Amino acid sequence: MAFNVTKQRNFWWTVSALLTIGSILAMVISWFTIQAPLRPSLDFVGGTRIQIELACAKKNNCEKPLTTAEVQVILEEEGLGNSSVQVLDKYTLSVRTKTLPEEQRTKLLDTLNQKIGTFDPETSQIDTVGPTIGQELFRSGFLALLVSFFGIAVYLSFRFQRDYAFFAIVALLHDVLITVGVFAVLGLIAGVEVDSLFLVSLLTIVGFSVNDTVVIYDRVRENFVNTPELSVDEIVDNAVSQTLTRSINTTLTTLLPLVAIFLFGGTTLKYFALALIIGFVAGAYSSIFIASTLLAWWRGRFNRTKIVQA
Repeated sequence: MAFNVTKQRNFWWTVSALLTIGSILAMVISWFTIQAPLRPSLDFVGGTRIQIELACAKKNNCEKPLTTAEVQVILEEEGLGNSSVQVLDKYTLSVRTKTLPEEQRTKLLDTLNQKIGTFDPETSQIDTVGPTIGQELFRSGFLALLVSFFGIAVYLSFRFQRDYAFFAIVALLHDVLITVGVFAVLGLIAGVEVDSLFLVSLLTIVGFSVNDTVVIYDRVRENFVNTPELSVDEIVDNAVSQTLTRSINTTLTTLLPLVAIFLFGGTTLKYFALALIIGFVAGAYSSIFIASTLLAWWRGRFNRTKIVQA
């Protein structure tokens, strides 16, 4: 029995439209709040990041958890009032400032040790990235994303036809926008920053999603040849039904290790895994419910004769 995905196409499109609009709104709000659609990490804007953890082995050193307010007061006293402060857990602190020379970094650490408590030097992490390097990294990552979209469009145009390629790109944009939108919200609510790994995750999402779409499109093309007497909607529904189990199984087996990384990995890998989880789920959804139904709608309404030749 075929899964009638085309019959409920308006519902699937409405869900995607709401998620996409919500993502765009989140980025707009983020832009007006922090002057960026996403909260950028040190990788992109440059500066100095100091991550330190209270030495709880020392007696009475961890009697109360850290707060951003008390750290912000100290930073303002040091002339670093525009710095970003995050409390990663009760006793771990991440401070991002403008680029600081070694002498000023040492002075800031000494002040934090005196006014807050003793921090463990063995777990301290200090990173400095120049603004030029950060901007170049962002440009390179963004260019890689654009090139991947262009390459996919060209490949699908040759393997299938241009309308197949167009709707596959629409589905990919849907997946990327939803992932970016979720991180825009996380940046506003929880101060989550995006780094170079986030760009890697977007490229990975694009590759995963287009692979799922190609599998469905390939079956659609076969069904057009093998069952030309059926309507466009029936052909697409059959193709989705024939590949549905494969799509679900592939997505679930891919998500299992990602969920494990998200739950048990470090802070950096945690958000990398989260981006992949969101993108892979969105990719599986868009391949089944968006790319296929858009193709069925377009070909059924405007281009029925060309389908038989596909």
